[in-house]
Amino acid sequence: MGFKMGIVGLPNVGKSTLFNALTRTAAAQAANFPFCTIEPNVGEVAVPDARLDKLAVIGKSQQVIPARMSFVDIAGLVKGASQGEGLGNQFLANIRECDAIAYVLRCFEDGNIIHVANKVDPLADAEVVETELMLADLESLEKRRTGVEKKAKQGDKDAKLTLELIDRSLVLLRDGKSARLVKRSADEEKAFRELQLLTSKPALYVCNVDEGSAAEGNAMSRQVEAYAAQHNAAVIVISAEIESQLAQLPDAEQAEYLDSLGLTEPGLNRLIREAYQLLGLQTYFTVGPKEARAWTIHKGDRAPQAAGVIHSDFERGFIRAQTIGYDDYVALGGEVPAKEAGKARDEGKEYVVKDGDVMLFKFNT
Repeated sequence: MGFKMGIVGLPNVGKSTLFNALTRTAAAQAANFPFCTIEPNVGEVAVPDARLDKLAVIGKSQQVIPARMSFVDIAGLVKGASQGEGLGNQFLANIRECDAIAYVLRCFEDGNIIHVANKVDPLADAEVVETELMLADLESLEKRRTGVEKKAKQGDKDAKLTLELIDRSLVLLRDGKSARLVKRSADEEKAFRELQLLTSKPALYVCNVDEGSAAEGNAMSRQVEAYAAQHNAAVIVISAEIESQLAQLPDAEQAEYLDSLGLTEPGLNRLIREAYQLLGLQTYFTVGPKEARAWTIHKGDRAPQAAGVIHSDFERGFIRAQTIGYDDYVALGGEVPAKEAGKARDEGKEYVVKDGDVMLFKFNT
């Protein structure tokens, strides 16, 4: 299972530069004018995980197959997008298809790069994007409410639940707050997701800073951090320019380049970690002579669900899962020594998979 993160923001904030760097492609044209990205560019990247390489060495695997994540570079938004201004309708439709949103905010000064509002103000930029998404959500809910209310009055239990969630969402949206802040129980979560609200999607604010601020941020990125906390969103500091340069270097030279800038890892690694946290994701592994592979699942998934990520037949015919903790697998030197040490467990249908588990599934065909 992978997931899709949309990269959004106003024109000329560094979205396409970041996308190109993260995916190591030139698929998105990074040009100094609005709407240089019209059709959404989609790029898949490998999820970096040092544990996988260790497992492959121990398991003498011929192939190493990491988990994958998709980034979507979406056309720049402008004020009025919710009413179709600029490329508004297309922009909103593309966001709706993503699992999470990365808001790229310009946190650097550069007179050579045009800003659509002719001033650099990341909080104003964030508010434009968030406001347009809130307006789109408001319109969607107000159109839907009448029909749902009618069904609720007729005694439809599902409609009653949906109506309650719509009303809770409308209160916040009319007050200029995102639907991420809607309080709901675990039992209400499925119905809430079905509302498909743009502002309910997990959000990550990406502060695009100058090279000198990449390690510790700057005054503008610190303003964004405070803003993100108020909107129940995460935040990271990254320099799209550094990531762009890094993407052009051979692997052997990247560490030296990062060290010279006071950085310990590429921004991609931090971005993916934050995205995993936002979406409640984790990784388990399968290891054998043919391949060592990482699989992405949700935290709380049970063994049959994890098996279903490999193939639906595995979930339907699930019998049990041989499970070895990552630390045990590495410390003991693989599957056979782990079995001999009593560290290989047979887990059933109720087992909640832990991050890093090395698993082998038994199932009926």
